[in-house]
Amino acid sequence: MKTQTQQQKTFEALKTAFHYKSVMQAPKVSKIVVSTGVGAKHDPKKRAFIKDRLTRITGQAPAARTAKKSIATFKMRAGDEVGFQVTLRGARSEAFLNKLIHIVLPRSKDFRGIKPETIDEMGNITIGFKENIVFPETADEDSKDIFGLAVTIVTTAKNKREAEAFLRYLGLPLKDAEAKK
Repeated sequence: MKTQTQQQKTFEALKTAFHYKSVMQAPKVSKIVVSTGVGAKHDPKKRAFIKDRLTRITGQAPAARTAKKSIATFKMRAGDEVGFQVTLRGARSEAFLNKLIHIVLPRSKDFRGIKPETIDEMGNITIGFKENIVFPETADEDSKDIFGLAVTIVTTAKNKREAEAFLRYLGLPLKDAEAKK
C-alpha cells in the first residue's frame, strides 16, 4: 500500500470545504522567508553575530539586503547593508515550519495564538518575533545581543479563507473567531 503524500492528505482534508476536484488544487507551502534588520550598520561585530544566529536558526546562510536609497537622517547610503534574509524551500521549509509550530511558538512569551487577521489577501502570513532567543539554537549566554525577526509563510492558497483553513490544518495555532475581543 502506498503512503499518502502531504499534498494528498491536504486535498482529502480540504476538498469538501473548497470543492477541489484535483490534488493539485490543494494549497501548499511554497517557501518560508526569514528576515531581520541589523540596526547598527556601523558595528561589524553585531552584523556578524546576527548573520551567525540567523544561519543557526534556519540552517542556511542568509543573504545580505542593502538599502535601496539614501536617507541622510539615518546616515544611510544606497547600497549599505541594512539586513539579512533567508528563503527556505522544500525539506528545509517543512522542517522549519515543524519547529516553528511545535517548539518556537509555545516558547514565546505570553503566546495565546496568532490572529487570523494577519493572513493577507494572497494567502500568506507574517509572524514577527521580538526576540531571537525563542529559537532553541540560540544560547542563553548570548542574551545581551537580542534582535527581532520576521517569518513569512508563503502559500499557494487563492484567498484568505482558504489560507486560514490550510494553516489550521497544518497545525498553526490561530485564534478562534469567538475568541476575538
